[in-house]
Amino acid sequence: MDARAPGSVESAIRDLGPWFHNLHLPGGVQTAPHHEYGDFPAFKWRQIAPHIPEDLHGATVLDIGCNAGFYSFELARRGARVTAIDIDPHYLQQARWAAAQYGLDDRIEFRRMQVYEVADLPGRFDWVWLMGVLYHLRHPLLALDLVRRKAADRMVLQTMTMPETEQVHTPPDVGLGERDLLRAQGWPRMAFIEHRLAGDPTNWWAPNDACVLAMLRSSGFSIERQLTHETWICRADGEPDGFVRRELEAILARR
Repeated sequence: MDARAPGSVESAIRDLGPWFHNLHLPGGVQTAPHHEYGDFPAFKWRQIAPHIPEDLHGATVLDIGCNAGFYSFELARRGARVTAIDIDPHYLQQARWAAAQYGLDDRIEFRRMQVYEVADLPGRFDWVWLMGVLYHLRHPLLALDLVRRKAADRMVLQTMTMPETEQVHTPPDVGLGERDLLRAQGWPRMAFIEHRLAGDPTNWWAPNDACVLAMLRSSGFSIERQLTHETWICRADGEPDGFVRRELEAILARR
């Protein structure tokens, strides 16, 4: 088939554009070869991949904010059964088309969903993938609490952060007269973005590293290791305290 003819892979890529994921399709065609971030997100995957089991047969994955499906495809290639969700129908259309190109459409179920709807999904997942989502959420801690309920083992998290990587030991209680501690370098904190960051009105929060880790612990995750800049692998091996559980149950009951 003429690559320029209607119905070709190249014309489908044009019709489905613009693309945020640069997918390397069978035959060597790429969806976004001139991406402003380079070969994105393949360069991030190369940093993460050595820390993920090569054989994921029998494992289930929840890919939250899957975009055009890059990570879903990589995990499905390793044998996982993937449930991939996104709120944008444009990205889901791209992902479903690309899954067919790779021959992976029988291993991945795509759904249009908000992260706050994950409680409606049946069962729990061995791996949760939460890449580039947290800072787009107005209610990030609620999202982590909900995700924790669906995580059976591990989560890979990436989020934009503010440029502050220091961490301080936080005491179990801070007195009213000790609130200067909250201004210490490395105290867990998030900057609220009222308007836009990088021109994006959905960039709501920029946490520092200490805040990311503290929120994870608060939601029942322990931090296994930092994989690369702004990216961590966590274990779902704790539970939020009783007050948090009751608050979350009240939210879910109203749904």
